[in-house]
Amino acid sequence: MSTGTLVWRQYRLERKMFWRNPAAAFFNFALPLVFLGLMGAVFADDPDTLEVIVPGIAGMAVMSTTFTALAHNLVFLREQGILKRIRSAPMPAGAYLSALGANAVTNTVLQVALITTLGKVVFGVDWPGDWLALAVFVAAGVCCFGALGVALAHAIPNLDSAPAYINAVFLPVIVISGVFYESDDAPAVLRDVAQVLPLKHLIDGLSGAMVDGQGLGTHWKALAVLLAWGAVAAIPAVRGFSWNRG
Repeated sequence: MSTGTLVWRQYRLERKMFWRNPAAAFFNFALPLVFLGLMGAVFADDPDTLEVIVPGIAGMAVMSTTFTALAHNLVFLREQGILKRIRSAPMPAGAYLSALGANAVTNTVLQVALITTLGKVVFGVDWPGDWLALAVFVAAGVCCFGALGVALAHAIPNLDSAPAYINAVFLPVIVISGVFYESDDAPAVLRDVAQVLPLKHLIDGLSGAMVDGQGLGTHWKALAVLLAWGAVAAIPAVRGFSWNRG
């Protein structure tokens, strides 16, 4: 059986297991949509704020479906001994990990597509002005936050502590980075911190593509920051990867 066939079969299995896990489906997929519905309802009469919230929640969705999901799933698989069994199984390790990654990418694409559609149909936000820039920034966000999620998984000692470790990073980042508000209106200290974080640059790129119709040339610095974060995170993600329990 070819490697491509193995990846496809494992990917289909991952999709089935994802939807059969209500907690994973909610926190890694439905939660950004819930935030979009709540915030959209609150600011339904304020189109300028909606144009901030929609790309902000799209950025949060990219982070939740990659960083959060991969960090938690890898800790679970490692601590339950599943990674160790996969390592000794006939299936190539690369095929299994590729299926895990493809599952996260699928969730990301679905999330961004749903948020974009709901933003237009329900809240009246225009369709993205530059689809290419939108696709590139989503891809860069997936690579960046996927690598960060894998890297964080290595630092989490056990499954019980995984939610605390992940939320200790995820929640402050989404607040500081301006998911729910215009980050330029935040205090100077928070603005300075946000400029260092990758989510702020992802949101800037998504906002430029979705709201302002700006191409890659306008936000090339934001794209460079995302790629730099991804490249740096890839080092501990690869070197620190372990198939065995900690």
